[in-house]
Amino acid sequence: MKNLDIANEWFKMAELDLDSAKFLMINMRPAPLEIICYHCQQCAEKYFKGFIALNGGQIIKTHDLVILNKNCLMYSSQCQEIENDCMELTDYGVQMRYPFHLDVERNRC
Repeated sequence: MKNLDIANEWFKMAELDLDSAKFLMINMRPAPLEIICYHCQQCAEKYFKGFIALNGGQIIKTHDLVILNKNCLMYSSQCQEIENDCMELTDYGVQMRYPFHLDVERNRC
């Protein structure tokens, strides 16, 4: 499989997570913020992995957006701009799936 084909598979999956997050935000009341944040983290993770694949890099098995972002820095210095966002969003990938998790504010989703 070519790098672009692999990347596009990751990007398609990322879009499904993003579409799910948008759907839940618009259509459910009250909005399930924990699940929305989870899908947003998953979307970012898959876009990072797609970007790494597109550039011919090795995709590592991790949910940590900070680590993935650092890998992406090898291909684009612009990734530095979102490092703090990666730190915050990473927590949503694991903690939001279980009870007694982080508090989420609607404007942060």
